[in-house]
Amino acid sequence: MTDILSSEPDTGAGGQRPGAGRVLTPHASLKRLVILVNPLSGGVGPRAVAEVEAILTDYEVESQVMLLQGGGFDQAIADAFAATPDVIFVLAGDGTARSVAAKARPDGPMIAPLPGGTMNMLPKALYGTGDWKAALRHALEEGEPQTVSGGEVGGEYFYCAAILGSPALWAPAREAMRTGKLRLAWAYARRALKRAFSGRLRFSLDGGGRRRAEALVLISPMISKAMVEPTGLEAAALDPSDATQAFRLAATALFSDWRHDPAVSTRPAKRIDVRARSKIPAVIDGEPLLLSPEATVRFIPKAFRALAPKPPAAEDSL
Repeated sequence: MTDILSSEPDTGAGGQRPGAGRVLTPHASLKRLVILVNPLSGGVGPRAVAEVEAILTDYEVESQVMLLQGGGFDQAIADAFAATPDVIFVLAGDGTARSVAAKARPDGPMIAPLPGGTMNMLPKALYGTGDWKAALRHALEEGEPQTVSGGEVGGEYFYCAAILGSPALWAPAREAMRTGKLRLAWAYARRALKRAFSGRLRFSLDGGGRRRAEALVLISPMISKAMVEPTGLEAAALDPSDATQAFRLAATALFSDWRHDPAVSTRPAKRIDVRARSKIPAVIDGEPLLLSPEATVRFIPKAFRALAPKPPAAEDSL
């Protein structure tokens, strides 16, 4: 069910909205906006709707706050697009932000994914903060249309990074470590080690020769430290030769810059064909899933338009 909690601004004499005083960005036309809010998402909370509405009273803009709840997510997202806003803010989990951005495409409204999930990879890349209130104000006051590139695999879109192969299982451990949940991090790490070497990947980059690796990390130009221009995805092959190297690589991924590990090689690519003996574990912008044993990853140079300060903040560049 979609719950529209506020709509046209209440204006007083002279058409001024009571309490409005902060200036909207001069770099984008913001006449109408929609904010999708999921109060049950990990980084949001039950007071989020009231807090969003309080912030919006500072700006002269027509707005609707739509509540994501129950089984009505798809309808709420459809209603948000049907309202034909200039921008759709998403205060929800990482998966919801990806779904809305994928639906928008380059010719749709601008999307502003606020940090309301667990890993918040895309919001942090765009706004450089895990504070959704600060990100909301940054977008409203400093944002401008930014073309975001990304990738697609198995019908799933990603805009920061995709990890394919058994090391994808290390992502939950890394996030648990970052949030101070050491026992949970250890449990995830043990599970990842048990599944290591359960099936190596065979892959080719842009139709080249087939290679083998333990895993692939595919990184968008927006957050890659190794790419200057959006010419493709940075494809990093992770190839530990034995259990000792695997453990070192896992520790590197948890605590430092994994790209400098000698078991890692990188290069840009626009098409990556991947094959394994069984379904491929993956993490797509922080969301775990299983891909089919044969998968193709495509680079999308113009995936959607974001409302974000320029240049993007990229707090968590990889």
